[in-house]
Amino acid sequence: MMKCNHQLTQKGLYQSDYEHDACGVGMIVNIHGNKSHQLIDDALKVLENMRHRGAEVGKDGDGAGIMIQIPHEFILLQGIPVPEKGKYGTGLVFLPKDEEAQQEILSIMIEEIEREGLQLMHLRTVPTNPECLGERALSTEPAVKQIFVTENPQTHPQPLSVSEGSDYHQHEETVLKRKLYIIRKRIEKRVDDKDFYICSLSNTNIIYKGMLSSMQVRQYFPDLTNPYLTSGLALVHSRFSTNTFPTWSLAQPFRLLCHNGEINTIRGNRGWMKAREAVLNSEALGEAKAISPIVQPGMSDSASLDNVLEFFVMSGLSLPHAMSVLVPESFNDKNPISEDLKAYYEYHSILMEPWDGPAALLFSDGRYAGGMLDRNGLRPARYVITTNGTMVVASEVGVMDFDPTKIAEKGRLQPGKILLVDTQEGKIYYDGEIKQQLASEHPYRQWLSTNRIQLEKLKSGRHVENGIND
Repeated sequence: MMKCNHQLTQKGLYQSDYEHDACGVGMIVNIHGNKSHQLIDDALKVLENMRHRGAEVGKDGDGAGIMIQIPHEFILLQGIPVPEKGKYGTGLVFLPKDEEAQQEILSIMIEEIEREGLQLMHLRTVPTNPECLGERALSTEPAVKQIFVTENPQTHPQPLSVSEGSDYHQHEETVLKRKLYIIRKRIEKRVDDKDFYICSLSNTNIIYKGMLSSMQVRQYFPDLTNPYLTSGLALVHSRFSTNTFPTWSLAQPFRLLCHNGEINTIRGNRGWMKAREAVLNSEALGEAKAISPIVQPGMSDSASLDNVLEFFVMSGLSLPHAMSVLVPESFNDKNPISEDLKAYYEYHSILMEPWDGPAALLFSDGRYAGGMLDRNGLRPARYVITTNGTMVVASEVGVMDFDPTKIAEKGRLQPGKILLVDTQEGKIYYDGEIKQQLASEHPYRQWLSTNRIQLEKLKSGRHVENGIND
C-alpha cells in the first residue's frame, strides 16, 4: 500500500509555499441551461484569445484547461452504459504510465470506491494528441483515464423510482456527490505518486486540463472537438505562474473554481485550516479527520482555496454562502452595507479568516455559475449579457466578438460582490439580492449579542495594586 508523503516541495531555493501567479480566466454560461457544442467551442476561443495571459516557453505552457457539465449524451455514444444523468460519477485521472504502478493505484481506488458501497463501472482511455506537446510536458505526460463510478447492484438492488419526485432525486444526487468527494479525499490520502492526480470526480462537472498552453487544450483532447460533446456552461483558465514549476496537476480549473491572482495570506490560511481539522465536524461528511488533510499538500494557493471551498459546499453551504465567507467584502463609507449583513460577516469571521489577496474568481458546481473579485478589486473582470441569454465573464475585454445590437447588459465585477447564474431557474442573481438572502437566513445579530464575549468587558472585581512606591 502506498502512503502519502506530505513533505514540502522544494528544489534549490524554490519553495512551493511562495508561489505567485497571474492568469487568464473566462466563463460562458447559457442562462437558461441550454446545452450545445457551440458553447464549448466559444469557451475554447475565449481561452485561445487569452493566450497572452499564459506562460509559454517554446511549445510548453504553464497549464490550461476547461470545466464543463458532464456530457451525458456524448458518454452514451461512446458505448458506456451509464445510468441516468446525475446518478453516476465520472472524471479524468492522471496515472503513471508504468503498468505495475498504475494497477497498484487502481486497486486502491477500487477499494475506496467499494468502501462507500459504489463500484468502478468502467475505465476509459481518454484520446490524446501528445504530438502537440512541448518537450517538458511530454517528458512528464501521465496516462489520462476517465473513470465511471456507479451504485453497486449488490448494495443498491432497487432502482430509483421516478415517481418518488424531483426532491428525492436531488437528495440522492447530493448524497452521491458527497460520497464521490469522500472517495477522492481518501484516495488522495493513500496514494503518493507524482504522476497521479484526480482532476475531478463528480456527478455534475468534468474537467479537461493539463500542462498545456491555451492553444493546445483543443488539440490535445479530441473529445473537445466532438460535436456531441455539449454543455450549458464552461469555465476556462490560462495559467501564468511567475514563481512556480509547472506540473500537470497544477493546471486549472480545479474542482469548483478557477482563480486569477494570488492569495497573500496563504500560509496563515493553510495553518489555520490544519489546526481546525482536529475539531471540525460536518453533519453531512462526519469527522474531518476521516478525509484530512482538507488542504491537499504540495499544491498551489488557488488549489488550497478550492479545497476549502469544496469542503464547505460538501458540508452543506451553498456556493455563494461559501464564497462570501472565504472572500468577504470590505465595508466603509464608500461601500455601506446593512447592519444585518455586518452581523453576518462578523459572525463568520469568528469561524473563518479571509483568504485575502488580489484575485478574480470564477466558480461553478454544475448548476450555479458565478464570479467575484477579492475585496480590493485588484484583478478586474468584465461581463457581457446578450439578448439571447448568454453571459460571458473574463479577466479582460476582447475575448469574444459581440454584435452591439445583441448586448443586453455589460459591466465589471465589483470588489467583494458576487454575480451568479442559476441555470436551472434561468435567472441571474446580483450581489444585493444574494447578500440580503444570506444575511436574513439566520438571526446573526441576535446570536452575536447573546453569545459573544468581549474581553474588554470582562472584570474580576479585584483591585490589584501596581506595587510601585513613590
